[in-house]
Amino acid sequence: MAAPRASLCLVTPVCNRSTRCIRGLSGLVAPEDNQRKGRTLFQFLADHFYDVAALREYLLRKQVLAVHQKNRSFANIREQYGPYVAGAFFILRQGGAVKFQGKEWIRPDRRGRFPYDFLKFQTVPVEAVDASGCAINYSGLDNLLPLKELQALWLQRCPHVDDWCLSRLHALADSLQELSLAGCPHISERGLACLHHLRHLRRLDISDLPAVASPGLTQILVEEMLPDCEVLGAGWAQGLKMGPGGQPRDASSSLLT
Repeated sequence: MAAPRASLCLVTPVCNRSTRCIRGLSGLVAPEDNQRKGRTLFQFLADHFYDVAALREYLLRKQVLAVHQKNRSFANIREQYGPYVAGAFFILRQGGAVKFQGKEWIRPDRRGRFPYDFLKFQTVPVEAVDASGCAINYSGLDNLLPLKELQALWLQRCPHVDDWCLSRLHALADSLQELSLAGCPHISERGLACLHHLRHLRRLDISDLPAVASPGLTQILVEEMLPDCEVLGAGWAQGLKMGPGGQPRDASSSLLT
């Protein structure tokens, strides 16, 4: 006997009397067309999922696939334009910002669009990357590690950056001077211990790391591990997390301008 299918309640948008149609995700949609689409969605869910758990599993697989797609290697771009352009393209596609040596910061607009003038910078090293909030993971670092002249890297609030990611940063040990890991939920003391390879590091932000059990003690240990590096911890996060007027600070504005 088949398991009973979970019932779903779909709410249909309501039009007022003065409006004959509503604006949906794909433009103007008549109310009757919207109801038809609602029935189609309900039929799709009913045909493919027997319970809420199956639906959640399906959505989770889609999310994982999307993250994997965002972190694919742009080997074809690297072969044609070199590692600097390929790394910059990867970050800009993720919604981050990059700075080539002697150039202004390049960042996407609100629609995610960005100029392609940087394709001419094939021989100009990337010196700073602001990947704050981006979906970078272990595999995606393949696009950044060839940037051997990278001096500043912001990975703050990146939901997929974890201890394994930090274990790969030793490839940037000869150039990296500033690193921000603030707000990364999956970084623990084990990952921070991997940073001892970064002998040229001068500024490290490890504030607001929920997986770190003892932030104060961890900061002291990191300071001993990197004696020439300024380590920013919880106290810094509370005092300087917001800029003037209550606006979030722009990490990239404080370095390499």
